[in-house]
Amino acid sequence: MASVRRIAGPCQEWPEDSVFIREVLDRIGDKWTVLIISTLSTGPLRYSDLQASVPGISQRMLTQTLKHLERDGLLTRTAYPEVPPRVVYELTDLGRSLLDAVMAMAGWAAAHHREVAANRAASELTGVGRGKAPVVA
Repeated sequence: MASVRRIAGPCQEWPEDSVFIREVLDRIGDKWTVLIISTLSTGPLRYSDLQASVPGISQRMLTQTLKHLERDGLLTRTAYPEVPPRVVYELTDLGRSLLDAVMAMAGWAAAHHREVAANRAASELTGVGRGKAPVVA
């Protein structure tokens, strides 16, 4: 009788939590979430300041991402009854607890940008990564 090979790892330690872990990692690993959390690391910001600070984000994506982060308790939204209305977003303690991980991911991406871009360009030329064998010269 053949035995099934099992690789030990965290997924086996948290089987009942794996779906939730995946959902949370999808949220905090999202490109807009990383950029918003890192932008809010310097302190509270208004919506317009966030939009100006996160290159390429649409109004729809910013609004949607902020709602998700607020729902998950990673940031707070404070509306001030002023004319014109002022809304400020700020990381909660839970959101700040993610800063080290988020900044590490963003830092890694910035540090390896050229290498990843070069690999992507090479892949486009050779077709590697799309089910094709590398071109050998």
